Amino acid sequence: MKYVFRVFAIICSIFLTANVYADEVSPTDISGATTVNTAEAKALFDEGVYFVDVRKDSDWEAGRVPDAIHIELKKVYSDETLSAEVEKDAKVVIYCNGEKCLRSAKAVTKAVEWGFTNVYYFRDGFPAWKAAGYPVE
Repeated sequence: MKYVFRVFAIICSIFLTANVYADEVSPTDISGATTVNTAEAKALFDEGVYFVDVRKDSDWEAGRVPDAIHIELKKVYSDETLSAEVEKDAKVVIYCNGEKCLRSAKAVTKAVEWGFTNVYYFRDGFPAWKAAGYPVE
């Protein structure tokens, strides 16, 4: 009976921990970067600024900002891969799947650490872009 209780307690703690992380939201601001809302991201898009999508491959395949550069955060993203696409002083908008997606926050933090100087953090990400009726591919 003691064993059953321990297994039950472990399972409960796993579910409780999963719920805590599921509710985690990305930071609103990242030091060294400029947070932009959807309209500001669109204005940067209209200027021809680089957009980097750090979502997983299946999200990328389901739709994206036109001409965005896909550098999947967990498999490919590095100083070398970002530098191969974007100059360190060029404007770059980094996005993922909105406020519950931590990928863009992590990618923006890394880009700033690597010396990128014009980084824009599009926290609302692709869902907000699409909901605004902006172009997608």
